[in-house]
This record gives sequence, structure tokens and C-alpha cells, in this order.
Amino acid sequence: MKHSISHLWSRLVRRARVRAARSDLPQHTTEIVLGVLIGVVGAGGAVGFRWLLGAVTALFFGDLAEMLRAIAPYHLLVLPVLGALIVGPLVAWLGPTVAGSGVPELQEAAALRGGRLGPLRWLHKALASAITIGSGGSAGREGPIAFIGASLAADIGRLFPGGERRRKLIFACGAAAGIAATFNAPLAGAFFALEIVLG
Repeated sequence: MKHSISHLWSRLVRRARVRAARSDLPQHTTEIVLGVLIGVVGAGGAVGFRWLLGAVTALFFGDLAEMLRAIAPYHLLVLPVLGALIVGPLVAWLGPTVAGSGVPELQEAAALRGGRLGPLRWLHKALASAITIGSGGSAGREGPIAFIGASLAADIGRLFPGGERRRKLIFACGAAAGIAATFNAPLAGAFFALEIVLG
């Protein structure tokens, strides 16, 4: 299933690149339009992740906690263990890059791979992080939100032809949009992308 989704995504990217290459828009106009689009998509990714996190938290600490309360006096200690038992196989299936906060992966992608991330990495990170945090694991939501924004932006960037400069700009805009949306602080998002992601 994972390979069929990747294959379908690759076909969509090829078609979109052909259409974008035929466009007569100047480069700066294209980059402004891309910046606005990525800002909206990155903020939408942050909002979507927070909704997913709320749903997973309600599942673990609502319904599941009520079921466990009857059988275990220390049911709140069991919930993070259950989350880890779900995330462990998920990380083994999707790969070790799903684990962690996501910020070191962003720095590595910006410094060594020209802003390239694998396709649909935002979906993998969102699932693993929501289950980890929502089950009571010791992790924060800011790193995954920045990663989700940058990964969504990298996926959008594949649709438009351009060099490494544009790829890194799109990548950084996605991370900035995620941080800006989660903290309601657009300037903080921009400085985070400049100082932490791009270095």
C-alpha cells in the first residue's frame, strides 16, 4: 500500500511539473504565489495536527482510561506504554526517520540535501507524533508541527521546477508557517526558519 501511494504521488508530481514548466509567470511572481500557498498549507497542517492530537488524547485519556480504570489502579501509567507499543511497530514499518522531534531532520535536509524530504513524510510524522504525545509520551508538539509544515511545503515544491535555492526557500517557508500557526507568532516562525532550520 505504501509503495502504491508513492507511485501515484510520483505520477501526479510529473504531470504538475510539466504544466508548471509551460507557465509564463515571472520567477518572483511564482515565488510570491508559492509563499502564500505554502503559508496557508503549513498553517493548515498545524491546525490539522492539533486536531488529530486532541482526538488521540481524548481516545487515550477518555474512553481508554475509563476502560482501564476498572482493571488497573495505576491505569495512567499504562497509557504511555500502550502508546509506545503502537508507535514502535509504526516506526519499524515507516522507518527510523519518523522518530524524534523532527527539527534535526529539518536541519539535515536543509544543510545536506538542499531542502529535500521524502514524499508524504508529513503524514508519517503526524501519526507517530500524535500517538506518542496523545498517549502521554514525553514529547512536545512544536518540533513535529515545524516538520509537518516543511514536509508539506517540500511536497508542494516538487510540483514546480526550480533549483536548490527555490527548494530551500519553499522548505523554510513551510517550517515557518507551522511554527507561526502553532504559536500565533508570524515573526517568530520566520526567525525560527532562518536561524534554526536554514542556519
